[in-house]
Amino acid sequence: MSGVRSYLDHNATAPMRAEARASMLAALDAVGNPSSIHAEGRAARGRIEAARDQVARLCGASSRDVVFTGGATEANVTALTLGLKTDGDPRPFTHLLISAVEHPSGLEGARVPKDAHRILPVDGEGLLNLTILEEELNKISALSGRALVSIQAANSETGVIQPIPSISQIVHAHGGLLHSDAVQVAGRLPLDQVAAGADILTLSAHKIGGPQGIGALIFKSGGVSLQDRLIRGGGQEKGARAGTEGAALIAGFGAACTAAEAVLEGEAVRLAALRDEAEAGVLKLAPDAVIFGKNARRLPNTLAFAIPGLTAETALMAFDLAGVALSSGSACSSGKVKRSHVLDAMGVASDIGSGGLRVSFGHSSSNEDVIRFLSASEDILRKMKTRTRAA
Repeated sequence: MSGVRSYLDHNATAPMRAEARASMLAALDAVGNPSSIHAEGRAARGRIEAARDQVARLCGASSRDVVFTGGATEANVTALTLGLKTDGDPRPFTHLLISAVEHPSGLEGARVPKDAHRILPVDGEGLLNLTILEEELNKISALSGRALVSIQAANSETGVIQPIPSISQIVHAHGGLLHSDAVQVAGRLPLDQVAAGADILTLSAHKIGGPQGIGALIFKSGGVSLQDRLIRGGGQEKGARAGTEGAALIAGFGAACTAAEAVLEGEAVRLAALRDEAEAGVLKLAPDAVIFGKNARRLPNTLAFAIPGLTAETALMAFDLAGVALSSGSACSSGKVKRSHVLDAMGVASDIGSGGLRVSFGHSSSNEDVIRFLSASEDILRKMKTRTRAA
């Protein structure tokens, strides 16, 4: 294996930014529980609140809207409960509507009774069917119910961006509340535009070059409160999440947000150019390649594709040996390569879906990575054709 490698799996986790590392080291060198009233405790609290401001700025929110969690999975599980309350509307929430292409932490982790949990279909591009969303909301309204709706801002596997502003209008017209997992959008596109109208957002630090093990819920709509807390036992995070805050993790999260925000506009253009170059190269090498979500708006950094005859497991091992790190989808299966529920929901044929691969660029990516990826692709396809002829 060559010593030079190309890491093209930023949607799974991104290399830590220098700014995040520096902030974490400074926090690790300090002592003090952020709930203590002495000088050391106040200093720790100051680092947390400064980071809270940084996270809020990245998503166009107020610092009072930010609740830190132990990661995006915890944030999703915390938010997806009927135990939410909104000022000005005392009606309880009775149903959860969630799309079929959500992260498993939403599909499997929601704290909602099965008979109140409904899955919403997507089309062949992975976009939510808005007609069915409205139909389901009408059914719930006819029962005098109220819905919590959870729709990703962008899918981690395909990069397809959902029309959150339009979805929010439909949800709010029926008195519902909209949660959006915005993990993949943060640091890649303006959150206050892509996720406009969402009442609650989920964010993750390690997707944007911060540390693993820290995430956040952003309660963007004033007056939304969590009555059914997931982690109890203390008054931290305004009572929404018990436990001593990890000051170093939070400091790294905040620094990563500021670093990502500083280059956001130019970075989106740069990443899109890398993705488009990689996509064009794949299609040149394999004209029969399938680009997932090709006709939908996608994240600028994400290319999801399959080449007929090439299975994901075989391809991932071959790329790894060639010094290129890719993924077959969401990194949530303990290293296993298995069928993608996202591609299944999109109606992708099983023989194509079994070959689904994802290239995801990020702040450490360059043109050299694209060149190495395409060179490895050419070599893998040449060997595949040789084996096919020999057979």
